[in-house]
Amino acid sequence: MTDYGHPLSFGLSLDPAADALEETRRLARQADAGGLDYLALQDHPYQPGHLETWTLLSHLSASTERISFLTDVADLQLRPPALLAKAAASLNVLTGGRVQLGVGGGAFPDAIASMGGVPRRGAQMVAFTEESLDLMHQALAGGAVRMQTPHHTVAGYRAGPVPVAPVQLWLGAQKSKMLAVTGRAADGWISPLNIYVPPEEVPERQLIIDEAATAAGRDPRSVRRVYNVIGTIGAHGGRHGLVGDVEAWVDTLTDWALRLGFDTFIFWPVGDAALQLELFAAHVVPAVRARVAAHRGQR
Repeated sequence: MTDYGHPLSFGLSLDPAADALEETRRLARQADAGGLDYLALQDHPYQPGHLETWTLLSHLSASTERISFLTDVADLQLRPPALLAKAAASLNVLTGGRVQLGVGGGAFPDAIASMGGVPRRGAQMVAFTEESLDLMHQALAGGAVRMQTPHHTVAGYRAGPVPVAPVQLWLGAQKSKMLAVTGRAADGWISPLNIYVPPEEVPERQLIIDEAATAAGRDPRSVRRVYNVIGTIGAHGGRHGLVGDVEAWVDTLTDWALRLGFDTFIFWPVGDAALQLELFAAHVVPAVRARVAAHRGQR
């Protein structure tokens, strides 16, 4: 049993495609009204059909009232870390604290290079990412920011404004070295989709994070755990990811919270997104919250 005890939160992944903008707006407002915690946006700016993630996130924040936003995940090799922290802090102030940052080292070096970025790979990318997390934590805290390494030269930038609510840095990671960076330096882990990191592979990854956190003098329970879940709610759903009726989804997400240690689930619906969102927000989410709360109350 691996329940780290964090409050549960739930979100919806939105399509950044330019030709889906009207539906994306409607889903954002529906999720906001339905009580979800996050709207998540992937970040692949080299895709010609995608709107730029930060621009779209800012646009949607103006048409919603209470829901928070999460980059899932921002590509650090295309977004200078000090400037990304500035953007997050600024939007955090403008929205009253409705921003968290998911970041990643960059999964597609050739695509990064096609936009003029530095296509770091392997150990170089891991070191760059860990330093970027340190740099961004400094910047989000405000005050002078300094770093002089082969990957970063920041000579006393005066960071601000300070966010009105804490902006956490959650790292998208899949392999062992980046998972260890998560344990040492990130505020949370964002797992890839459940079809890429299936539930049976999660415990070994959680262990890597926990051991790295402990070795760095951190409490593993302080690290948030986020699962991107693709699938369909319905007895006759699609074939990708988690497929089943409401009760099957409630059983599964409860298990993944209590046994696998996830505290946040980002839903990637397959099929009729508006209907899927309605089922998720109205039926799955409250039932999972209730079951997990009841289990924790019995311990």
